[in-house]
Amino acid sequence: MELRVGNGFDIHVFSDDASRKLVLAGVHFEGETALEGHSDADVVSHAVAEALLGAVGLGDLGSHFPDTDERFRGADSLVLLAEVVAEIQREGWSVSNVDCSVVAERPKLAPRREEMQQRLGAVVGAPVSVKGRRAEGVGALGRSEGIVCLASALLVREDS
Repeated sequence: MELRVGNGFDIHVFSDDASRKLVLAGVHFEGETALEGHSDADVVSHAVAEALLGAVGLGDLGSHFPDTDERFRGADSLVLLAEVVAEIQREGWSVSNVDCSVVAERPKLAPRREEMQQRLGAVVGAPVSVKGRRAEGVGALGRSEGIVCLASALLVREDS
């Protein structure tokens, strides 16, 4: 059995566009300020995808879904994550688990944590944990200028 660990990171600033919706781990947070981005700006799904791609050595999210490609404008990040999962599976890998730390002053994640974990887990086919952290007023994140997510993924490939 072969194991690989990948780390992912993503950050987005809050948007001034009232027509955008805040999406984290595929969950829509009604009434909250959205994040700016080419796709739906789901920082959690993006960080998970980055961790999976990194573990297998398949580049980064931007090389697979560039923000210069109009096909991905407003894209559902869970759909993009599912494409990443399919790609790592074609390489013979499966996800053992994923752990995410979301740094945000708002919104509160705890009331939606289980839903977030279930949505991500259904896409990656493995347990996913999501933890909310605050920046405690430090820097841009502490001033509620955006949200960041760090993700770690453990992948496994059985000996052939």
